[in-house]
Amino acid sequence: MDVLSTMADNWVYWAVSIFAVIAAYIDGKELRVPNKITLPMIIAGWMWSSIYYGMNGNGWYIGLMWSLAGTGVGLATLLPAYAVGGMGAGDVKMMAAIGAWCHCTITFYAFCVSAVVGAILAIIMIISSGEGRKHYAQFFCILQEIKTIKNPEELAKIATARKTKMRLLPYGIPLAIGTVLYFAWMRLLV
Repeated sequence: MDVLSTMADNWVYWAVSIFAVIAAYIDGKELRVPNKITLPMIIAGWMWSSIYYGMNGNGWYIGLMWSLAGTGVGLATLLPAYAVGGMGAGDVKMMAAIGAWCHCTITFYAFCVSAVVGAILAIIMIISSGEGRKHYAQFFCILQEIKTIKNPEELAKIATARKTKMRLLPYGIPLAIGTVLYFAWMRLLV
């Protein structure tokens, strides 16, 4: 089987990779991932899965179920961080869009790789800023707040107030890098 034929068979992963790179680019420039790209991607994933499973005789509703489950996994991976103000809603919807197309398992593993990439990028940002001690202290302050406050709304307010004093990592970037790396590692792009 030649490479072009394999790439054509895996067009879904290429489409998701292109979406992720575009979302990361916008997030890097604007510190947000807009609804105008995430919501259509989610809906298109639901539609594609329904059509694909229906065409293969498995029933459109099975495809929709898997796509909705993948969307749920994508939401569940980042929703806790969003709830306490540590993540933007666009990043959460970006992961949900990946889930709508890639379903549960691939979405979860793409998130895991993205989390490692995000941690590495955050460490690099902190070291290169020369403000390691400040961020180290903020990290433990945030942990203490999570332990003692336990109210996501209150934590979100505190996080919003703190954002003006922190270096922000547009999380769409590690999500895109991690997702594409995972696809490449699993040979889903070739």
